[in-house]
Amino acid sequence: MSGFTHFDESGQAHMVGVAEKAETRRIARAGGKISMQPATLRLIVEGGAKKGDVLGVARIAAIQASKRTSDLIPLCHPLALTHVGVAFSVDEANSAIECVVTAETLGRTGVEMEALAAASVGLLTIYDMCKAVDRGMRIDGIRLLEKQGGKSGHWVAEG
Repeated sequence: MSGFTHFDESGQAHMVGVAEKAETRRIARAGGKISMQPATLRLIVEGGAKKGDVLGVARIAAIQASKRTSDLIPLCHPLALTHVGVAFSVDEANSAIECVVTAETLGRTGVEMEALAAASVGLLTIYDMCKAVDRGMRIDGIRLLEKQGGKSGHWVAEG
């Protein structure tokens, strides 16, 4: 299983040991988007959704997901997050909403999974709150956008 850190020499899954790693400030940004009918986007933007403030609830859901990532991803370390920021941007031309999450910690392992989980759950919450009017919404492009800190340094996604 060369190259995969979550497998030992005999191919068994394990939690990666991080005790010997340096404690550094670690930051990750992840994002994705949800596309929908223009009428659905208008309901969200104008605050007309029956369930209330869609983006406000989705922001809280994303933050909560970042804090619960190790409960969802079996080999993920529980982290003490120092900051989680969630930004939504409305793309009226494409009838979509982009979600970008920034997660930070001071620790021995990165926060990529926390940022990815948060972006995913933020977008899923938008879907959940609006599915009564638009079951055809589509979530796309969830990915790591940037990471900083640790031995591997600074990385930024292309495109």
